[in-house]
Amino acid sequence: MNKLKIGLQLPEVEREVRWPELRAMALLAEERGFDSLWVGDHLLYRVQGKPPRAPWEAWSLLASLAAATTSIQLGPLVASTSFHAPAMIAKKAATIDEVSNGRFILGLGAGWNESEYRAFGFPFDHRVARFEEAFTIIRTLLRTGAIDFAGDWYQVEECVLLPKQHRPGGPPLMIGSIGDRMLRATLPHVDSWNVWYADFGNDPARFGEINARITSICEELDREPGEVERTAAVLVSVTGSTGRPSLYADSSHHHRIAGTPANIAEQLLLFSENGAEHLQIVLDPITIDAIEEVARAVRLTKDA
Repeated sequence: MNKLKIGLQLPEVEREVRWPELRAMALLAEERGFDSLWVGDHLLYRVQGKPPRAPWEAWSLLASLAAATTSIQLGPLVASTSFHAPAMIAKKAATIDEVSNGRFILGLGAGWNESEYRAFGFPFDHRVARFEEAFTIIRTLLRTGAIDFAGDWYQVEECVLLPKQHRPGGPPLMIGSIGDRMLRATLPHVDSWNVWYADFGNDPARFGEINARITSICEELDREPGEVERTAAVLVSVTGSTGRPSLYADSSHHHRIAGTPANIAEQLLLFSENGAEHLQIVLDPITIDAIEEVARAVRLTKDA
């Protein structure tokens, strides 16, 4: 069994967190041996009866984190292709990969939170069709450096990606989706696949079932399954947990990953037994002390 990589998602809307604390969290995660840092790409959350909430803008934050850290990988979990013109996403990705000295992973998705689309003026219709065109532009620019494209939703003429990228072919591409059409459009091309904890109930066995489906689709598409890294966001509760606020899912309905560092490590390793190669911990609560606590579990997985 390959060593399991473990990353950390930084705060989103659990509470308002300013840059000095975000930077401190990132540096601590790097120091404590986490493999990666992740930032949600959202603009606004609305829950009826509660005030609106929002995180900082993801790309600006990732560029800052890339400059602040030295060895840890980082990326969006995952970036909505609808929030920027696709050629600009490729440009942003290439720039952050340069700043990070080749540590960037470009996670992509079609988005889901309609209220933020309406609030910021982005179209919410035909999301998958728009994604397919955007994905073609983004991956072609990153892989080859140039593209001409005329689709139903996007057009680019004689687009060239300069300066020369830090890595030939650009940063690794990751798709965050369980939708059949999205998977079939992307699995022939991406380096990794990601699933959010709500989509498998935070349960290693259920993750394994979805993971088997990814293998099956890869085989149908003549993609070697072993070429697609399997990743999963997992919700982990430590001291002070109150339940992670989210529009996406009620965490109380999910399998609970909690307990002593040894208990947590044991549960994380179950994901590896079900095919996961890289986990992104969604930590409840997400504080400096909580990162220190879960880091002990991460070290135990490394020693296993």
